[in-house]
Amino acid sequence: MNLIETFQGFVAQVPELVQPLIVALAGAIPFIEGEGAVSIGIIGGIHPVVAAIAAMVGNFLCVAVLVIASSGARTAIVNRNRSREAVLAGTSGGAVESTAAESERGGARKEKFQRAFERYGVPGVSLLGPLLLPTQFTATMLAAAGVGKVRILIWQAVAIVGWTTIVAVIVGSAVYAIR
Repeated sequence: MNLIETFQGFVAQVPELVQPLIVALAGAIPFIEGEGAVSIGIIGGIHPVVAAIAAMVGNFLCVAVLVIASSGARTAIVNRNRSREAVLAGTSGGAVESTAAESERGGARKEKFQRAFERYGVPGVSLLGPLLLPTQFTATMLAAAGVGKVRILIWQAVAIVGWTTIVAVIVGSAVYAIR
């Protein structure tokens, strides 16, 4: 008995209705995402289309929750900073200098992301981002940069569907060839 058959035996012990839910949960985990989850599902013996859809849904739902949360957090921070600046405008300049020093610390990382964002835009960062970072991280950074939620979610959906489909075809073909 080879490893694939052994793994498929373990998956077969789980009820068929629960198997796609497990794949969806795996898709929600950063670094596993849709690509890893669809691989797990297909190797586990789940039909490739079912595994791909479950992996895409799990990954996208996680990204959507993070985008909505980080967008809301960004809005709250921007509003708080605006009100703080209005208050500081009436005081001496000492407090303004400490705020400027705090913002310089994260400047290098922010600048690197901003260069990539300016060069490739939302589509490029969303489509090429999974090669370097999980979609959850990329989407959160885009929301923190002030990009609209709908625009982020559309391009992240395109990236998730695209990459998961590519991996599903490759893994499905490989598993079919091994059998």
